[in-house]
Amino acid sequence: MTDKPLSGRVTLVTGATRGIGFHAALALAAAGSQIIAVGRTQGGLEDLDDAITSAGGECTLVPMDLKNYDGIDQLGGIINERWGRLDGLFGNAGVLGDITPANQVEPKVFDNVFAVNMTANYRLIRSLDPLLRMSDAARAVFVTSSVSITRPAFWGAYAASKAALDTFVQTYAKEVEITNIKANLLNPGGTATKMRAKAKPGENPDTLPQPQDIAPLIVDMLSPAYQANGEIVVFRETEYFKV
Repeated sequence: MTDKPLSGRVTLVTGATRGIGFHAALALAAAGSQIIAVGRTQGGLEDLDDAITSAGGECTLVPMDLKNYDGIDQLGGIINERWGRLDGLFGNAGVLGDITPANQVEPKVFDNVFAVNMTANYRLIRSLDPLLRMSDAARAVFVTSSVSITRPAFWGAYAASKAALDTFVQTYAKEVEITNIKANLLNPGGTATKMRAKAKPGENPDTLPQPQDIAPLIVDMLSPAYQANGEIVVFRETEYFKV
């Protein structure tokens, strides 16, 4: 593998303003990819752009709430006009909602969790699939969680949204088996992010992997050489995890 395994490629990253998305975008750019960075916070996007461009990379900023589904459709059209294809998609954006008994989840919280964690990723696939098919080796990775399988008490909305995402992406992976697209899920596990701090407020973040620790695995999974399809990759079970 060369020092720039993603040279000339175009990769879209959601939730790119902080945490795993921010550091994934940096690593993908360092590997040679042009970055399309999607996030809600203009300041966070500008910080990312400064970091990427100062290192000699290229970044296009898309300030957008992923619940703007028409905006996702329009983004597909813009990418088509500018590049005519999309080589990588990192569906990282997500929200935790409230950790509370199932019968006490507020409707607006439930709807928001599913809108961001599941529906937005469906709309991204719907909008960007034609562009992924135009790539010679498109790779799509979506962030999931172990709670989609363990389903702990009080995590109903978040766990259900990630279980739905797992099912949808793995179904999609089977549908694209005969194409140049590979679609997989990544379970980063407990990571020192703001979402983790909200979920586990008493936890020492210094005992957890940092977002930048996961970035090399994301680069690998979005590289043309990566051949797995339809898998849930657990960070702690890979060579990239260091105890």
